[in-house]
Amino acid sequence: MDHWIECAESLFGLKLNARQSEQFQQYMQILLEWNTKINLTAIRQPDEIVLKHFLDSLSVAKAWLKAIPPASLVDIGSGAGFPGIPLKILWPEMKLTLVDSVAKKMNFCLLVADALQLDGVQVLTSRAEELGQNPQHREKYHLVTARAVAAMPTLLEYTLPLAKPGGCVILQKGESAPAEAQNAKNIIHKLGGDLKGVLPVEIPGIEGARYLLRIDKNARTPQAYPRRTGIPAKSPLSQ
Repeated sequence: MDHWIECAESLFGLKLNARQSEQFQQYMQILLEWNTKINLTAIRQPDEIVLKHFLDSLSVAKAWLKAIPPASLVDIGSGAGFPGIPLKILWPEMKLTLVDSVAKKMNFCLLVADALQLDGVQVLTSRAEELGQNPQHREKYHLVTARAVAAMPTLLEYTLPLAKPGGCVILQKGESAPAEAQNAKNIIHKLGGDLKGVLPVEIPGIEGARYLLRIDKNARTPQAYPRRTGIPAKSPLSQ
């Protein structure tokens, strides 16, 4: 595990202490064990997990751009906890909410949070559309993350309503990200956001271009968004 910890520092300037390294090791062991019982991830080799899950998740910190960590983060489509749990290990004081519609994956994340003794973690089996219209969650988060959950217009409708004005959304996308971001500028503005950057990310061993899209939330999202469950995917907002 030590080599990838050094990579986190050289690539992203992140220094992980012994406790954090130990937590990632525990996370790895739990993931490998539980992936034999339920299908959590197609990535099953330890060396691939540290590159494609751990380092890839930590890359989000590159786009945060502020001197202090976010006070709160909601991760949409968390699956087995990525990128939310690695970011919680990095920023232990941050309040984390993990969201996925698959209950068995959220049960796994709860197990990981307990095993790693991560305080301030909320795990929700829910749809993003429902959460975005829930007053307890709508425009409550300093940072909203999502990793390749859906096409850009749909993803923006899932995430921007959850970011508080003054907060931001960081999306992890593949090689089509720059074009997708340009095409979606009108949607971003409609939902109260402002595209601040499309940052390339290079991680050794991961082929293909990776990007972080940073969108600042500078105005309130109109109450009509997100629309009812399933509508953002079936009928994406027009670009």
